[in-house]
Amino acid sequence: MHEALFYRKKDGDIVVCDLCGHHCRLGDGEHGRCSVRQNIGGLLYSLVYGYLVANHVDPVEKKPLFHFLPGSLSYSISTVGCNFACRHCQNSSISQPQPVDKDMIPGTWFSPESVVAEALAGGCRSISYTYVEPTIFFEFAYDCAVLARQAGIKNVFVSNGFMSEKAGRMLAPKLDAINIDIKSFSEDFYKKVCSARLAPVLDTVRLMKQLGVWVEVTTLLIPGLNDSDEELAQVAQFIHGVDPSIPWHVTSFYPTYKMTNRSPTPISTLRRARNIGLEAGLKFVYEGNVPGEGGENSYCPRCNCQVISRHGFTVRANHLDNGCCHECATEIAGVWR
Repeated sequence: MHEALFYRKKDGDIVVCDLCGHHCRLGDGEHGRCSVRQNIGGLLYSLVYGYLVANHVDPVEKKPLFHFLPGSLSYSISTVGCNFACRHCQNSSISQPQPVDKDMIPGTWFSPESVVAEALAGGCRSISYTYVEPTIFFEFAYDCAVLARQAGIKNVFVSNGFMSEKAGRMLAPKLDAINIDIKSFSEDFYKKVCSARLAPVLDTVRLMKQLGVWVEVTTLLIPGLNDSDEELAQVAQFIHGVDPSIPWHVTSFYPTYKMTNRSPTPISTLRRARNIGLEAGLKFVYEGNVPGEGGENSYCPRCNCQVISRHGFTVRANHLDNGCCHECATEIAGVWR
């Protein structure tokens, strides 16, 4: 076990966890909503520090990040646990465990040094903290991120954005890029589908941009739940208000977990969402989970020249010239080196 960051002691053995937007109030022995932080004798512990249930070498495009070291590899890691309870979670087997017993922690032990060594051995230019909400294993992710930076490796969070401002401000100086899900622009959706709230997510998007982290946003479009023109326009307008150069990934839903009664997202819905984003003034909108349909390519916002060609998670051609369009020399927002 590893003593947690971001908690306050209250009367008796009660603690309040300030890691994420839930601010769980826990009596002795109780677990947070993430299932992996526990009050033991008036101290809060992370039960999963170093215990990885997933570690893979992925293309960075899988995160998805399209404007961050395109074509590079990212060493991707995860523990069990999550602070959301999304009914459509594709990784529910690791994100929604029963509360973890401190004596029976799932996963294989890794030290931060071994994570960085594995990333280097795999030829990875970044480490991605992903698959579940990485905020819930913040202490381990942070220690890995510090060592990664020292080794010349960049750090990526793939996040639901529900971290506290304190956690975000501590993380940002060690973080190079983050993809944040804006799952909907409806508080009702967040409450019923995710058991969470929208407002802290929007706050994290603003904060990460303000603190200089490269930000991309993803919205998984679930037919009949969050794919109306009005709601898509609200998401697009919010992103535009933060920075019109933030890439927006509108991706296709496939039935899974507790939401098998919904149909997959039609390609026409992705096209409609992409057009709504572009009409709202966003410079880069991508269609995801439908390889080969053309919505994965990057275009210069000035001359519309194709600067990066993709198929799925593969970069077929990169025509950027020092981060600029090779035709008109317009600078393309992103992290290219």
